[in-house]
Amino acid sequence: MELGIGIGWRPEIAAEVEALSGIDWVEAVAENLCADHLPDSLVRLRERGVTVVPHGVALGLGGADRPDPDRLAGLAARAELLGAPLVTEHIAFVRAGGPLTASPRLEAGHLLPVPRTWDALDVLCENVRIAQDSLPVPLALENIAALITWPGEELTEGQFLAELVERTGVRLLIDVANLHTNHVNLGQDPAKALDELPVEAIAYVHVAGGVEKNGVWHDTHAHPVSEPVLEVLAELRSRVDPPGVLLERDDAFPPGAELAGELDAIRATLRKAAPSADAGPDRAASRKAVPSADRGPLSSPAPAPASDGSAGTGARTTAPAPVPAGTRDRTAVAQTALLSALVAGTPAPEGFDHRRLRVQSRALAAKRADVVAKVAPELPEILGDGYRAAFLAYAGSRPMSGGYRRDALDFAEHVLIAGGPADPVARRRLTYWWQDRSGARPPRRATRLVRAARAVLVGK
Repeated sequence: MELGIGIGWRPEIAAEVEALSGIDWVEAVAENLCADHLPDSLVRLRERGVTVVPHGVALGLGGADRPDPDRLAGLAARAELLGAPLVTEHIAFVRAGGPLTASPRLEAGHLLPVPRTWDALDVLCENVRIAQDSLPVPLALENIAALITWPGEELTEGQFLAELVERTGVRLLIDVANLHTNHVNLGQDPAKALDELPVEAIAYVHVAGGVEKNGVWHDTHAHPVSEPVLEVLAELRSRVDPPGVLLERDDAFPPGAELAGELDAIRATLRKAAPSADAGPDRAASRKAVPSADRGPLSSPAPAPASDGSAGTGARTTAPAPVPAGTRDRTAVAQTALLSALVAGTPAPEGFDHRRLRVQSRALAAKRADVVAKVAPELPEILGDGYRAAFLAYAGSRPMSGGYRRDALDFAEHVLIAGGPADPVARRRLTYWWQDRSGARPPRRATRLVRAARAVLVGK
């Protein structure tokens, strides 16, 4: 299916997105949408014939656990509400611990890389098949940006993606900014990855901005798209004409004119990089598959096509053998050890770069602080300039075990128990804020009005 040129829809730039010309489609973060109704902006875009694709961030298909049925049902509901032609997610894990390791559940609050090993691939493929069978439309998976790499990896990124596609028939969402990030941070060649992965499986492409600090590239989605990222996009276009290309922006939103300029730069890059008619055979034909002798004993064949001949939802006539329990157990132990080191300060697992782990740990804490400030904007308002330092201190000793709203409540409770804030007015405001949101059920309207009036009086 041809998507064309698109942009990531975010509430903060909804008006700008609606005003942009030449936009064929948009992508919306699935977890930020209600399952039973859409924001007015998306309704208007759909009425204009603009396709909307839900982009999930919380399934954790690369995790040791099988996908959560409720999360899958929520993603399916949003796909149906939007009339979406496909849904997308990430090749990543986002949580660890729990029953498989008999340890507390830990949430990363961010996308973390899976090891490119045969064990991890087997777990990922089974999780993808479960997801495909639960979704009403095809699934495409995105390669992620990484600050760290696992020791003892057995496949390159391109080989890993090629095997994933061969076994599951899943489509790919290739993020060229993430390929650039992994080039800077991990020394991985984007051209080699593009040569090895099955470009014919690409559903669409992400383009986004970032920034380099102290030799580390941070995939911020808050900066303009850089020339090196556009060069990777050109490399991809020289191999294949992607069905869709989308600009992502998640923070520090610029005016609509700047977004339009970035979209124009993307269009120009695609035009210039398109191979001429006499350029010879598609470079994708030169992609090398993983030698069968190197695939290990757990490699499985590609899934059979759907019994009704459709290519859409990942249905199969026969189910592959389940992943042995020991494989999931080994994956769970490894991922829990890594995540615990990143968010709970436990010793770093053997073989990891300790400096890079510290960079990743700080990045996760900073991401938590930023997101909590968005979901609970009253907290930085109440705590003022001390919010960020207080939250980072809290995050260093308190791993996230639920979502960001739970994290905001836990942080407020932590500050209050510790005797803060020092200012008595701020302390009363924080207490009332916590009380309003921590009960078993939301307070009644009259209670909210009384507390709001009290907060105004306290603030005087």
